Amino acid sequence: MDAKNAARMVNLPGNCGSCWVASADPTGYTPLDASIHAETVVVGGGIVGLTTALRLRETGRPVILVEALEIGRQVTGRSTAKITTQHALIYRHLIDTCGLPTARSYAEANSAIPALIKDWTREYAIACDLERKDAYTYATSAEGRDKIVAEAKAAREARLQAEVLDRAPLPFETTGALCFADQAQFNPAKYLVGLARAVADRGGRIFEKSRAVLIGEAGRWRVVTAGGTVHAENVVVATNITVKSPVGMANRTQPRCHTALAFRVDDPLVVDGMFISTDDPMHSIRTGRDNTGPLLVTLGPKFNTGQDGNVAARFVELEEWARRNLPVGNVAWRWCNEDYDTADRIPYVGEPDTDKAPGFYIATGFNAWGISNGTAAGMMIADMIQGRPSPWRSLYDPTRSYPKEFHKNGDSQSIVRSTNDIRPGEGGVISRGDERIAVCRDTDGTLHAVSATCTHKGCTVTWNNADCTWDCPCHGSIFASNGAVIHGPARKPLVPVEL
Repeated sequence: MDAKNAARMVNLPGNCGSCWVASADPTGYTPLDASIHAETVVVGGGIVGLTTALRLRETGRPVILVEALEIGRQVTGRSTAKITTQHALIYRHLIDTCGLPTARSYAEANSAIPALIKDWTREYAIACDLERKDAYTYATSAEGRDKIVAEAKAAREARLQAEVLDRAPLPFETTGALCFADQAQFNPAKYLVGLARAVADRGGRIFEKSRAVLIGEAGRWRVVTAGGTVHAENVVVATNITVKSPVGMANRTQPRCHTALAFRVDDPLVVDGMFISTDDPMHSIRTGRDNTGPLLVTLGPKFNTGQDGNVAARFVELEEWARRNLPVGNVAWRWCNEDYDTADRIPYVGEPDTDKAPGFYIATGFNAWGISNGTAAGMMIADMIQGRPSPWRSLYDPTRSYPKEFHKNGDSQSIVRSTNDIRPGEGGVISRGDERIAVCRDTDGTLHAVSATCTHKGCTVTWNNADCTWDCPCHGSIFASNGAVIHGPARKPLVPVEL
């Protein structure tokens, strides 16, 4: 039986959730329940939002942060959390498509991050398993090795140190590797919990379970949640994909996901370093730990959000690959994570419209390298708010041109004829006249139904059979099985429907 069919018929191993989130301390910030004011309101408690907030508080600037769910539990807390300037084969691409000055600016922005993270973990006593690791891009083919050699040359032209090795220090055959020495890794959820504590200790105000349902202008910027409103001169939308922007970002980016598995291992150094492959299918490898012990974390190839009708099969394939190539034990954790790609592989950060929307800042499109780029984005936005110059403003310019054909909408992959085609534990989309209904069936046979129309732009959602979520194949919104918003750009839940 092939993996595609097998995945539909078996329960996936391990706990559903990120190993980083599972071992992070709870937070417990209260929801917003009043009308309040600050100089700056930050929407989103991930790496961008909390970096911005702490940088502002360090200089005494008033800041309020609202988080839709809980600090550290979303995109940043589900990343592979590599703190590195080695972003696969980025520098050859940047030099060839954007020019050497842009490649050097990108390298400079990301090179500034490890020192800041190290300083903050020490100054604010953040226990986040920060440790030095070398970062490797490895090849398993002759063509892949050629790409590594070309990337090494490009990295040096970008003023980075990079060494070509005959093989990667991995327990399977490789044709070469590119090593960026003295990089780092950490637990991103623990780090964000620590950043939030530092913001609060310095007088910043943080509100959890406070989703922004409206961002608008009324003399000042205002962010409205179900319980209250924040009025501010500046608003920073740090929600992975912007939930609002004066310049549309949804079609400048492409939503994509990865599957991740964390395996039990006996030796915490079973693999010493952080690894990503040049050859398809892409895999990423690093070590980590949870409250039980050491882990080996593997990542599978990317796929467009909502455009795969059998995400569970990707976990089956990733486990099979890991067991063929790595000395792993039982699966401890499994999760999907979403990010947004840009055509030039550079994020969009800054003020999209300084004339019509002054004081409105965004950060999106991190291309799976959000730890370093996201920290740089937060640093830059904080500088801009304070009127300080930043050398990275042109690099991350959110108004730069982009190919109009880059973004690709998709169709629902879950269309079925009737609820009879939906097995226990599965979901499908049925039609009733002109209406499309997203239906999932509990293991006991009970049906639950919501509108299948994404509340962002009206696309029909796809059932994610690994996470039990409804995923939009157009702009990447993700909804819980009951329709509640997990990830934007949607701000409203899927509407309940009577069958």
